[in-house]
Formats: sequence, C-alpha cells, structure tokens
Amino acid sequence: MKGTMQGVTLVADWDPKPDFKLGAKDIEGRQTYLGSLVWRHPRIEIREYDIPTPGPEEVLLQVKAVGICGSDVHMSQADKDGYIYYPGLTGFPSILGHELSGIVVEAGKNAIDKRTNKPFKGGERVTTEEMLWCGNCKPCADGYPNHCERLDEIGFNVNGADAQYMVLPARTLWSLESMANTYSGDDIFLAGSLVEPTCVAYNAVIERGGGIRPGDRAVVLGAGPVGIAACAILKRAGASKVIISETQPERAALAMKLGADYHVDPSKEDFADRVLEITDGMGADMFMEATGLPEVVYPGIERVIWEGRTLNSTVVVTARAEAKMPVQGEVLQVRRARIVGAQGHSGHGTFPRVIECMADGMDMTPMITKKVSLEELPENIIKLQTDRKECKITYVAK
Repeated sequence: MKGTMQGVTLVADWDPKPDFKLGAKDIEGRQTYLGSLVWRHPRIEIREYDIPTPGPEEVLLQVKAVGICGSDVHMSQADKDGYIYYPGLTGFPSILGHELSGIVVEAGKNAIDKRTNKPFKGGERVTTEEMLWCGNCKPCADGYPNHCERLDEIGFNVNGADAQYMVLPARTLWSLESMANTYSGDDIFLAGSLVEPTCVAYNAVIERGGGIRPGDRAVVLGAGPVGIAACAILKRAGASKVIISETQPERAALAMKLGADYHVDPSKEDFADRVLEITDGMGADMFMEATGLPEVVYPGIERVIWEGRTLNSTVVVTARAEAKMPVQGEVLQVRRARIVGAQGHSGHGTFPRVIECMADGMDMTPMITKKVSLEELPENIIKLQTDRKECKITYVAK
C-alpha cells in the first residue's frame, strides 16, 4: 500500500545526566534502558510518514483503537530539570501508542496466523503484544520473553500505533475473532485495545505473583487501568475480598464496578488500619503495587503483613519507578512473605487467556471514559499529566 499517514511522535533531546553510563544495550543518541537519566525536554509533534510495507514475516495493520497508557504520559512529562519521568527503555523520535487493535490489511507470505496456523488473510481483527521479543536470546529461549536481551517496545523505541497504519511481526499478533459474539460492531476494537494493559495485570498477579486460591484476599494499590484490570482478574480467579486503595474517586468507582469489593482512600483514612479491619485482622495473601510510589505505600503494606495473621503474602511490584522501597527484612522472614517484580505481558499463554476471559464476559470497556481523534491525542496526553479523572482515553480511528 502506497501513500502517507500522520503519526503522533514523541521527540526529546539526548542529554545524559552526569552519573549515566552507556550500557551494552544502549545506542548513543538513539535509545537507552534508563530513559529518565538521559532524555530531556520532551515534546509531542504530529509528523507525516510513508505508510510502511510489511516484510515476509510481518503484517500491515489498519489501526482502529489505541489507549493512552501511563507510560505515554510519563515519557512526555518532564521533571524540574527537564528529564522525562519514565525510567525504562526509550528511543526517540518514535510514534507513541502500544495498547491497540486493528485489522490486517496486508501480510507477508510467511506471516502465520496463530488462530488458523496458516498465512494471514486480510480482514482479521487482531491485537498485539507491545514487547517485540527476539526469540533467539537466552531469556527468550528459557521462556522469559518479557526479559528479552534484544527487546524492542512499540511506542517506546520503535514506532507505535498512534497513526493510521503500522507494521508488526506476525509472532506478536493475537486474533480477536473469538470476541465477536460478545462485542458487536466497533466495540470489539475498543475491547481489543484493552487486552494489552489487562495482560500486564494478568502477568503480575497470576504469572509473576503466583496467582491466588479461591477464597484468598487481595489488595491492589492504585486504580490506574492496570490496577483496575487486576481487580477484575483477581475477582474472576476467586478472591473473597478485593480491596482497592485509591485517592481518585472516579477511578475507585471503576475498580468497584469491575471487581473490587472495598475501597480504601489513603488520603482520608489509615491504609493499614482499614485493610486489617476489612479482613478481620487477617491481612491479605496478595498485594499489587501499581501506584509508582513504592516509598509512600510500602510502609502500609509492610504493617499489614506484620500485624495481619496471613502467612506467605506476596507483594507484586508492577508500576515503574526509580524510588527505592523501605523494606525491613525481618518482616519478610517472620511472616514468610516475599516481594516480586513484574514486567511485561508476553509468554505463558497470557494473551490468549485474557482474550478468552473477555470473550466469556469479562468486560473491561467501562475503563474507556473518553474517545478522541488522532489530532486530539497530544493535548490529552498532556492533560493526563495533572488530571487523573479520566481512566482510559482512547484514540478511535475514523
């Protein structure tokens, strides 16, 4: 397909802080795994691009829906010294957008559809993993694609979906066709754009966190889209009590609608006291840290673990942050507790399982509280830096 398209592009200046050292996986002037130490003065521009052409194992998608992620916001947000907030893999300029759904327009001859085990045909409705794992390095070969040593991430260091078209490797695509009986018309694309953040939550609480048993108690700190999705997954997995800790009432209400049973507002009440009260002094089997403020929220988590009667609690750290957690080892030892980190969403059957949950009625679309055009994306990304009333703002293609 020939022609041009517009892409919402993040631009920033390569200006490393004095303590930054170029790592083996960094490319000077182009990309780094330590974005908040390098990139300065971010700005968003709408640029014109040629419509890309797929290679033999690639697919050209017509983009249909893309959610704004917190990482998009933090990559475009500068601190007092002008450095971006996002601490991870970044390479600019790049088109933003990685929570997406679309339609297959064109495919290379070796681009295989996992739904049919045959080459892709035009018209298939799909979503994609955001992490472009190589499949050849040791972590990939060991079954840990989220930790690929040659990782690319769409919308972070390679062009993303905030455009009309994009090219992706067939290996990361997943069909949405099983959701067609649940979602009519373009609603399937709205739901499809929420598969990726829901998979991040699934990977955190089920894969990395080890899952829960029916009847367990769970606490989610932070009602962003990933935290809200975690509430839905934990409730579907059989949690007897799902507690959401959130200061923003609109987001807390969404968490309650999608799976949480109780809301704690830590700005108005003591987090630990309230969790212990709700659980009759038992505490929780799982805590998910999704605020990005570990130094603020972890002391409350630690107190619940220490004073509660539940052994073997798991704390899953999901939000990206530079700050260190003030951890007391004695609490983990005496209470047989553990802290694990969660990154990404790839592998382990996560995408097909989340898609099947959605096909079976786990509706995440209430998280979409605002729909915008491509031209409206920049102002809305900036707005989310200071205004958290909207949960998920989604670009819907015309």
